[in-house]
Amino acid sequence: MAQNLKQVYNVAIIGGGYAGMAAAAELSANQVPVTLFESSRVLGGRARILEAHGCHLDNGMHILLGAYRETLRLMRLVGANTDKLLLRLPLTMSYPGQLHLSAPHLPAPLHLLFALLGARGLNLREKLAAIRFMQALKRCKFKLAESNSVTVADLLAAHDQPQRIRDLLWLPLCIAALNTPPESASAQVFCNVLRDSLAAQREASDMLLPRTDLTSLFPDLAAAYVAARGGEILRNTPIRKIALEDERFVLQGASHDFGRYSHIIVAVAPYHLATLVDSLPPLESLLETVAAITYQPIITCHFGYPPQVRLPLPMLGHAHGIMQWLFDRGQLCGTPGVLAAVVSAQGRHLKLPREELLRAIQAEIAGIVPDLPAPLWSQLIHEKRATFACTPRMLRPPTRTAIPGLLLAGDYVAGEHPATLEGAVRSGLAAAASVLDQLPAG
Repeated sequence: MAQNLKQVYNVAIIGGGYAGMAAAAELSANQVPVTLFESSRVLGGRARILEAHGCHLDNGMHILLGAYRETLRLMRLVGANTDKLLLRLPLTMSYPGQLHLSAPHLPAPLHLLFALLGARGLNLREKLAAIRFMQALKRCKFKLAESNSVTVADLLAAHDQPQRIRDLLWLPLCIAALNTPPESASAQVFCNVLRDSLAAQREASDMLLPRTDLTSLFPDLAAAYVAARGGEILRNTPIRKIALEDERFVLQGASHDFGRYSHIIVAVAPYHLATLVDSLPPLESLLETVAAITYQPIITCHFGYPPQVRLPLPMLGHAHGIMQWLFDRGQLCGTPGVLAAVVSAQGRHLKLPREELLRAIQAEIAGIVPDLPAPLWSQLIHEKRATFACTPRMLRPPTRTAIPGLLLAGDYVAGEHPATLEGAVRSGLAAAASVLDQLPAG
């Protein structure tokens, strides 16, 4: 069958982020030849490695959850040792001096019940309110009656969640998962996240912290896997346009055209889609949908301190300030003294000049780490369109387009999940499944 497939099916994938690499790995596992085009020399898309100050940093910090079933499956498929590459911790939310919540190794739902009841920093009324909230969502099976209009802020107000439990539990989870302020974030997507993590099996709520850079975590391993199965990964090869000739796709590159492909999986960021396909009239409606997408930023500030500087835990939360999360890359990635602060979604911090923002975050870190010295260096990464704004009425385009064989992949494509690595991976798998559905039997 493999030889026949090479004669009839050849798939081009544009974009080497997590969605594109997921599609490439899945198709290669099913003996479908693929050629992947990536405009950069580095794979990973918006979750990629950055080399600076003699360190391997990430374009943005990501954590995985035990609920990321497909991401973990594909990592293992391409040869990743997930036990080595990911630090698995029980659900833990630690805000120094304010809250410490950690789930015990008990079966669901006892792990969440005991985590809430044993949380330090919450009074009994706040703990019971959080428990009642989760029970209410379970009773309605995490499906909201007015899912197209309710925001996370509306949902929390309707369930009388005290302000402290909002500030230290639900709002940080909303920002971390949806990268959208709770006043405008989709309550239904937030419920989907809670259903698949906190309300699922105990392992689903585990936090998986990368012990390596995000390019090494999956994309580079997937590239080697694809190449070993006859596929091609073409880095530094931007595609300018997609043309359709005699029911085959031709890709127009910077200096010459590429091949004639039976299928194209477009796995670029949504704001790059129009330039690739605007010459294809059947896609006008799709482009209108994509043009209506709005975006939210993520700022990651890396600080290099003397090697003895470390946090009490690999990851800490921070409330009522600018940064929301602080990571110790010395404990995670073997770069002692390197801390990474994350500021997600829009906020007042966007009005601050770069140096003022760095000083403000440095001051917040000093409030956590006693006797913190001045940083030796800093690196600020501002991804202005890091994710789509996950709002209640947002329309997300489907995987299949109006042109047979032209498919979309990316965390913005229609699905239940927000713009996470798992969302990107699942979109790539959906695109690959659309190709595999057309394969001849046998």
